[in-house]
Amino acid sequence: MTIRAAVTGWPVKHSRSPLVHGYWLKKYGIDGEYGRVAVAPEEAEAFYRDFAKSGLAGCNVTVPHKETAAKACDWLDDAAKAMGAANTLWLDEEDRLCGANTDGIGFLGNLDQMAPGWDSISGAAVVLGAGGAARAVIWALLRRGFPSVYIVNRTFEKAEKLAKDFGSDSIAQTWDNLGEILGTASLLVNTTSLGMEGQPAMEIDLDPLPQNALVTDIVYVPIQTGLLRQASERGNPTADGLGMLLHQAVPGFEKWYGVRPEVTSELRSLILRDLGVDE
Repeated sequence: MTIRAAVTGWPVKHSRSPLVHGYWLKKYGIDGEYGRVAVAPEEAEAFYRDFAKSGLAGCNVTVPHKETAAKACDWLDDAAKAMGAANTLWLDEEDRLCGANTDGIGFLGNLDQMAPGWDSISGAAVVLGAGGAARAVIWALLRRGFPSVYIVNRTFEKAEKLAKDFGSDSIAQTWDNLGEILGTASLLVNTTSLGMEGQPAMEIDLDPLPQNALVTDIVYVPIQTGLLRQASERGNPTADGLGMLLHQAVPGFEKWYGVRPEVTSELRSLILRDLGVDE
């Protein structure tokens, strides 16, 4: 019997998830389908509550439905509980709806692949931004054992709230203190939309940043943001955000289709071609 899954959200027409999962279905010879299901905001609560009637074995959830999906679940993993949001859903043997948040796993998987040993360098992590993506990154870094994670946001109150949610190892800081904090960093992460295609550039002075510190950006359009270019030009190792998209998809595929897929250079090249980028 063909196993069906999909990406759900509003809108979903530009999602590259079908390209990723379609590649894996073909690679592993699985009788499966992965499509797009647009779920209007006013229909989201009922759709996820009655997910067992959808004909899908599971789904990915994109904006703006991650919180709604989490509330509909009968079971959540630790990450989804911490985020209050789920991006990966599946039905268990009893047709109970289960949810996970794999953004943090995807973030770590990307860095492990692109910059092996990145977490062995002593120093703090500096996270720019205080939205949902920042929450996933901070959760992942604390789980990986970082002794301190600085959260830097132009609206300090948002950074402060996030820090309180995660405890004493996460420290809110104002943008004015960024230079001082960068001097202690082994990792700099941009989780804001600055530098994304169509958005203002990320303008920060990287001079205080140690040259062995890894710089990464969760933005992948463009694939090399201004921040990554600036870091690379001064000799810092960098990792773009595309791998986070690919690695966060791994757990869902394994749940739905029973095979743990590999994030390969061939898959990365496929997505880059779809983005119109030559690597």
